[in-house]
Amino acid sequence: MVKTRGFTLIELMIVVAIIGILAAIAIPAYQDYQMRAKVTELVNMAAVCKTSVGEFYQAKSKMPPTTADAGCPTGGTANAKAPIINNGSIEVPADGGLRVQLTAGGSGTSFVFTPLCGDPATPVCTGSALTVWDCKLATTIKPKYLPPDCR
Repeated sequence: MVKTRGFTLIELMIVVAIIGILAAIAIPAYQDYQMRAKVTELVNMAAVCKTSVGEFYQAKSKMPPTTADAGCPTGGTANAKAPIINNGSIEVPADGGLRVQLTAGGSGTSFVFTPLCGDPATPVCTGSALTVWDCKLATTIKPKYLPPDCR
C-alpha cells in the first residue's frame, strides 16, 4: 500500500478561494480605516480652535469675525489647510493627498465644527451660552470617513 502525502488540487483551490474572499473584504475596510485616520488630522486641527473661539464668544458675546481674531493657527499640515473661521464655524479643508483621496472617493473635502447655543441648541448664537459643537451640519466629508460622534 502506497501512502500519499500533500494536498489535493481541490483542497488547494479551496484555500486560495478563502484567502481571496477574505482579501476582498479586508482591503476596502482597511482603506476606509486609513482614510478615517487621515480625517482625524482635520478634526484635531479644528479642535485646536474650539477653545479660542469659545473664549472669544464668552468674553465679547459675539463670534470672532476672522481667523486671526479667534487666535487659531495660521499654518496647515500635510493633509489639512489652516482653519477658517466663518461666523464662529470652524472649517478645515483637506489638502494634499487626503484631498485627492476624498475627491476620488466621491466625498466632500471640508470638516466643519458649528457652534450651537441656547436650549434647545441652535446655530444662532446671539447672547445665549455656547452649549455644544456640532460636526454634522456643515461637514461635506462622507460620514463613513468621520469619527463616530460626527456620523
